[in-house]
Amino acid sequence: MRIGISTSVIQRGKSGVGQHVLALTRALVASETRHEFVLFVLENDLPLFTFAREAMQIVPVAERHRPAVRDIVWHQTQLPALARAHRLDVLHVPSYRRMLWPKPCALVATIHDLAPFRVPKKYDLARMFYGRVVVRQLARRQDHIVAVSRDTAQDIAKYFKVAADRISVVHNGLAHERFSPVGAEQDRAMLAQRHGLRPPFFLYVARLEHPAKNHARLIAAFNHFKTTTPSPWQLVLCGSDWHGAGVIHDLVRRSPFAQDIRQMGFVADAELPAWYRAATVFVYPSIFEGFGLPPLEAMACGCPVLASALGAVGEVCAGAAATADPLDVADLTRQLARLAGDDVFRSQLRAAGLARARAFDWRRTAAATLEIYARAAAGRASPILTSALANATH
Repeated sequence: MRIGISTSVIQRGKSGVGQHVLALTRALVASETRHEFVLFVLENDLPLFTFAREAMQIVPVAERHRPAVRDIVWHQTQLPALARAHRLDVLHVPSYRRMLWPKPCALVATIHDLAPFRVPKKYDLARMFYGRVVVRQLARRQDHIVAVSRDTAQDIAKYFKVAADRISVVHNGLAHERFSPVGAEQDRAMLAQRHGLRPPFFLYVARLEHPAKNHARLIAAFNHFKTTTPSPWQLVLCGSDWHGAGVIHDLVRRSPFAQDIRQMGFVADAELPAWYRAATVFVYPSIFEGFGLPPLEAMACGCPVLASALGAVGEVCAGAAATADPLDVADLTRQLARLAGDDVFRSQLRAAGLARARAFDWRRTAAATLEIYARAAAGRASPILTSALANATH
């Protein structure tokens, strides 16, 4: 097969979707030699795909197409022509926002979540309309849709009315060579030297997006925790500014414990494992996620996890994390206090998290995705279930 993959939605690698696309591409490069791949990459993103240059054909896309509206137009007008010119059998668009209406070949799309239906006011009115109305029609044009969780698959069937035999659940994977517990002492020493940051601390890795990532309630819970439980614990926020970041910065400034809330900005992907290994507890109180990769990465690095009880995060963590209602500040506060004060509980979560993380691997994700490409190209509609999901159901 000749397989095309559009990569223009990776946001310079600074988003969950970006990490998904890069990791999937790496796994395809490492494991697949039978098929030919064509990557469509925005010019300034080309350095991110250096690893694929020898194994895949890379077609540069002019930077003027990066803005969202221009990128949507490019997908609907120029990409179909490129697919025909490159004689593609399958074209994979890993974002619901860029799914094609024209059908130059078999179409496969990945949907990571349907946040416009689940999170009020997550986007502005134009993007909410696009996500709720336009995308519904585009979804029905796809030969097959990959959902990254059961939760997302159920949303696709419910809101888009796509037939079940055209939806497959393929969990994200993990790069175990990167995310492992080895080297935790060195990483703690490195963060102490570079940032003056020493345990114990809670770590939250997510872009600073309000209200969806729920920083406001986490900061409120941390304030209550510090008030009622005198301790040296700090809260460390890693992530670049996004919609509503100003609200989060203001809450930090006004916190009576502002000196114990560290905002580190965007952390490069290569540095993430060190932050997970150095943290005492990883917290993930997001209001809604279609998958939730950071808790899984933290587990693989041996860090105990406190996760949201909403969305797909519970499906991914599957009992290997402490959970809290992210809409309930009191519940978040109780769980922070419990994790800070119970060494045995943290040890139990660490062991459970390491075991759970072993169920996820990008090689399995790549293999399942390749099978979907083959079925779409052959016109066969049949859902696929990754081994990670099968394990999660037992």
